Amino acid sequence: MTGPAAADCRQALVIGMDVSASVDAEDYRLQVNGMAAALEAAELRDLILMQPEAPVRLAIFEWSGPPGFTKLIVPLTDVTTASVLADIADEVREPREREIAASTAIGSALISGLELIRDAGTCWRRTIDLSGDGQSNTGPAPEMVNVPGDVTVNGLVIGGMTEPGDNRLMDIKQLSTYYATNVARGADAFVETALGFADFENAMTRKLIRELQGVPVGLGPMPGTDHQFAELDQ
Repeated sequence: MTGPAAADCRQALVIGMDVSASVDAEDYRLQVNGMAAALEAAELRDLILMQPEAPVRLAIFEWSGPPGFTKLIVPLTDVTTASVLADIADEVREPREREIAASTAIGSALISGLELIRDAGTCWRRTIDLSGDGQSNTGPAPEMVNVPGDVTVNGLVIGGMTEPGDNRLMDIKQLSTYYATNVARGADAFVETALGFADFENAMTRKLIRELQGVPVGLGPMPGTDHQFAELDQ
């Protein structure tokens, strides 16, 4: 696997996955395997590799509670070849111990993402993705975290449909509204939804394709177009 590189990149993309106590071992494997499978999707692979001279610079981390409960899984890496992308997918799937906290600290996760995106160097676009299955309940409130104007924060919520006696997953509509209001911000920001962890792969694939399709090839930054939740700038 390659490490951080100094060359300009087309897009810096930092992905944070929620591994707090609400995510049991089975759901955790669905999440990490889904993340890896999304990276291997043919359409996404073609988008990532379409301009290797101005690559996508990718990092992936896991988060749960306050600072100290984060683990970097993939350091900032220029994805220039199919083999590099395959190595990243393998690294995501690799069994590991989780840094699990009982609380959910989305604001702290956002700060961790900002630290990574700051180290990504000069890129045409800079995007942080945070996925989660609940609202923040400890640490700084995500809406109070200062995000630079050139950084877009997108969300992927993992929820369920409200059914009597089934409280394992937060209602997906309520959680989507929370992420849209408090987490997502910046140019073309949006929130994707996964109906349970079994749907994580499909939702992550859709989200990554949407993000990468929005990056102009061979050009610098361009004004954003209208998308859902695009007016969430701080």
